[in-house]
Amino acid sequence: MGETTDFDKICIIDFGSQYTHLISRRIREINVYSEIIVPGNINFSKIKKCKGIILSGGPDSIYKKDSVKINKKILEFDIPVLGICYGMQFISYFSGGIVKPGIKKEYGKAEIKIINKNSIFKGLSDKEIVWMSHGDCVSKIPEGFNISAKTDQEIIAGMENHEKKIYGVQFHPEVVHTVNGMKILKNFILNICKCRQNWTMEHFLDEIQNEIKSIVKKRKVFMLVSGGVDSTVSFALLEKVLGEKKVYGLHIDNGFMRKNESEFVKRALEKIGFENFHVADYSIEFLAAVSEVTDPEKKRNIIGKKFIDVQKKELSKLNLDEKNWILGQGTIYPDTIESSGTKHADLIKTHHNRVPIIQKMIREGRIIEPISHLYKDEVRELGRIIGLPVKLIDRHPFPGPGLSIRCLCSDGKSELLDQDYANKINKSEPDYEISVLPVKSVGVQGDERSYKHCALIQGELIWKQLGNVSTRLTNKFFEINRVVFQLHPNNNKLIKIKKALLTKKRLDLLREIDHNVNKIIKNYGLMEKIWQFPIILIPIGYNHMESVVLRPVHSKEAMTANFFHIKKDILQIIIKKIRNYDIDYIFYDITNKPPGTIEWE
Repeated sequence: MGETTDFDKICIIDFGSQYTHLISRRIREINVYSEIIVPGNINFSKIKKCKGIILSGGPDSIYKKDSVKINKKILEFDIPVLGICYGMQFISYFSGGIVKPGIKKEYGKAEIKIINKNSIFKGLSDKEIVWMSHGDCVSKIPEGFNISAKTDQEIIAGMENHEKKIYGVQFHPEVVHTVNGMKILKNFILNICKCRQNWTMEHFLDEIQNEIKSIVKKRKVFMLVSGGVDSTVSFALLEKVLGEKKVYGLHIDNGFMRKNESEFVKRALEKIGFENFHVADYSIEFLAAVSEVTDPEKKRNIIGKKFIDVQKKELSKLNLDEKNWILGQGTIYPDTIESSGTKHADLIKTHHNRVPIIQKMIREGRIIEPISHLYKDEVRELGRIIGLPVKLIDRHPFPGPGLSIRCLCSDGKSELLDQDYANKINKSEPDYEISVLPVKSVGVQGDERSYKHCALIQGELIWKQLGNVSTRLTNKFFEINRVVFQLHPNNNKLIKIKKALLTKKRLDLLREIDHNVNKIIKNYGLMEKIWQFPIILIPIGYNHMESVVLRPVHSKEAMTANFFHIKKDILQIIIKKIRNYDIDYIFYDITNKPPGTIEWE
């Protein structure tokens, strides 16, 4: 977006946190304009015009030689500064304090004690629940600073130099799981930075529409429409701004869709008046491209490239000149963050719309992504503003690669931990029986990608207690980034893993289970309460060698998530339905994000 001059502005220095744009999103919720700046592009004369500076978190350790750093004079501009996690460590390091590795890495909810309630913690309680995601900590604060908050382990959770208006917190106030995070941000932005609340979404949308016109110019847009909320809103927005004659939609049936999905999308788009699109079946081609692939990152890359191949083939079939068309995608910001969309962000996983060929096309100006600065809740709000029906915009999110990344593959080799390490995990929780599954999944820990083991819990189903155990396990054992609870059966048989590739038979099995589970949660009014409900097929067991993981989550913007607590009576109905299929185990994912991503791959 272009430069704005009529609004008070908060500048966010992006050190590579997975949450940098979430900070920006929270600031705009307060109706204050925010701008993200990467360390290599800092213009200090521009920074001096802002009302406040926020230093984001990041995956580096500030004391390491190759860690990302900026000129410390940013702390000398007489502009209020708030450092978050790595940002606080940056302030400490360059102000004479000491930063060192923590005794243990912290990911998830934690309780802190507020020591000073006169500045950013004004109006808060003596104890607060916050969201941690870090490995390092400030062990000694700089001269002139005071400790403003501590954890129950006496780790410094907040520091401040009120005279210089420089503040630091060792947690994430921007994440919804920090209960009073918005109060902390408001205290900084409104009370300390004295920002006016005059930034509106309407203006933001005007900027996006102007940007669409400036990118497209005289060309036309060939839009890939999956039928999910992101691509549907993008398609509708592009047509609204450019007109029907300058936008054409293609829905690709890649064989990884939900049951009857392509037919649903076709009918739904036709019903609201879209005529400039068609459906193409490439299910055989997509499956052939990944049928021998077990690595999840390779799978995503192949699928992303295949989408581009199909787009070019369909352009040719329609006799459309590629030079006069650019590709439209419904990319939203979490996709770019998890695919290292900001300069210093660690790769979590490559989304299908962020594979190398897509990145190349973006650099060449051959792709338009009209909602790439937005989060899911904003996309839905935008959909309502432009008049899309609730049935389309409130659908559960569904990944572009679809069921292909929910159908885990394996070369048959067990992903085993060191036995001594595994024994420590097994004995760590006396109230539950704990073991480690022979599979790995993708996660995010301390702003870094993780591809690590999954712990299995057996015992009594008490959601709150299980959630606490899950957090303790992932905090204490860094080789664990995900925890599941065994719903069925109630046995201790040895769980083995088999070689399993992506086949139509496995996809059809998962598709049927997914369809039936979604019917049940819809019948019991849970579709609106559950934000997303991935169901994962994993090639482990003792007989049929296929098992299922239920992964319902509650979230607002996909950057963080809590596992959803389904009532026991409804769970029993789901279990009974799944048992009709050749499934050995039914697990329930009790991992929050972080450390476990919403999807397993």
